[in-house]
Amino acid sequence: MSERRIGIIMHGVTGRMGMNQHLIRSILEIRKQGGVALKDGTRLMPDPILVGRNAAKIEQLARRHGVHRWTTDLDAALASQGDTVFFDAASTLLRPKLLQQAIKAGKHVYCEKPVATSLGAAKDLYKAAKKAKVKHGVVQDKLWLPGLLKLAKLRDEGFFGRILSVRGEFGYWVFEGDRQPAQRPSWNYRSEDGGGIILDMLCHWRYVLDNLFGEVRAVSCFGATHIPHRWDEDGKKYKATADDAAYATFKLAGGVIAQFNSSWTVRVRRDDLLTLQVDGTHGSAVAGLRRCFIQSREDTPKPVWNPDIPQPVDFFAGWKEVPEEECDNAFKVQWEMFLRHVAGEGPFRWGLLEGAKGVQLAELGLKSWKQGKWIKVPKL
Repeated sequence: MSERRIGIIMHGVTGRMGMNQHLIRSILEIRKQGGVALKDGTRLMPDPILVGRNAAKIEQLARRHGVHRWTTDLDAALASQGDTVFFDAASTLLRPKLLQQAIKAGKHVYCEKPVATSLGAAKDLYKAAKKAKVKHGVVQDKLWLPGLLKLAKLRDEGFFGRILSVRGEFGYWVFEGDRQPAQRPSWNYRSEDGGGIILDMLCHWRYVLDNLFGEVRAVSCFGATHIPHRWDEDGKKYKATADDAAYATFKLAGGVIAQFNSSWTVRVRRDDLLTLQVDGTHGSAVAGLRRCFIQSREDTPKPVWNPDIPQPVDFFAGWKEVPEEECDNAFKVQWEMFLRHVAGEGPFRWGLLEGAKGVQLAELGLKSWKQGKWIKVPKL
């Protein structure tokens, strides 16, 4: 069995998401399994080079995980003919410039989202990649989570009947940073640095809704900065200028209504950090990141409103869990698909245009908040 090397420039992998999901659980796991299998029997083997500004930090990361190549010189890495893919998981504010630089160098590009802080910049990236004839992809990881895969299967089997509505609850309490360290970087809470939960999360909800329940046609969004001050990585107090919570409603193709609450200022009392409830004429489902519970029309209880007695119905009892199926890491699955695409095996639907759709929805969500009204979502 022959092996085919593919060099990947990985930028922004000292951060939590880039390191854990993309480097350790995706690229290094693909290497451990012997690469990605191609149709002709060849194994496509990723060969990463880690790029970062802090030499000590990037070298330590490389040594810890047995990665032999690292550098602080991004220009030199992009000039290398032996590395054909550029990946970015650094801050949103820097991403358009970095991707444009990589595209100009003739690299195929794959990146985290949001791809930019404005729709104009996101569209420019798509146009540049198309003109340069390089392949491109944007992380849409939630589509391959076990819980959401189960929702897709239920939809395809007709379990829901006609889907009426979707309700999403996302978030957790991100500590302010004074009494104990925050779980997220401080730039997330400064709008001038590309922060804000509307820009961050509406990009996710766009691809989840478009792919599972119907194309987003209109948005009504209200944002809030519930925590006015936080403390950064050096313990310095700063003003939070970005939204830390968003309350959004979406109108979808086919008449489906979706509501999503997204918050970094909420304490969790639900099954998971993200839960989706889908209600249809024939049945309902509640899914988290991994588990999914269903209630059919036949199993639906018939409650009667009576606040004067203890609730006689156990509303949790009438739900059945969807059986587990073998699922790989969601980030790794999409990495394998993109690498096959780069190797010439089939199309890849989740490119920079899909990334631009996410930025578009976030931009319109911010506009809706500012103007206090519903905003239509034009086709891109």
